Amino acid sequence: MRRVTKEAVTALYNSTAFKKGNTSVEILPNVSILYLHGHRIAYLYNDPNKTLSITNCGWFSNTTKERLNGLPGVSISQKAGTWYLFDKTGIGREWDGKLIDIK
Repeated sequence: MRRVTKEAVTALYNSTAFKKGNTSVEILPNVSILYLHGHRIAYLYNDPNKTLSITNCGWFSNTTKERLNGLPGVSISQKAGTWYLFDKTGIGREWDGKLIDIK
């Protein structure tokens, strides 16, 4: 995992604003948001469950996948150009990159 990914994820979970290169974290009253190239790719809500939602905003890039894979509970792999999102039991399903909650 790249250093910028580790720092961004730490900032997201510590509710600390962050900016380095193409990656940033914005803190709002109800949610912390992880950005890549200005696109909102992850939301960590301040609800009792600390719900995490992810999206690739239509960008199936290695950098997007790397940033998302840095988040706890997120495991994305790629085969023949198709992205697969794995759950905690290791079962993968094809993922179109649309917004989804990570449980």
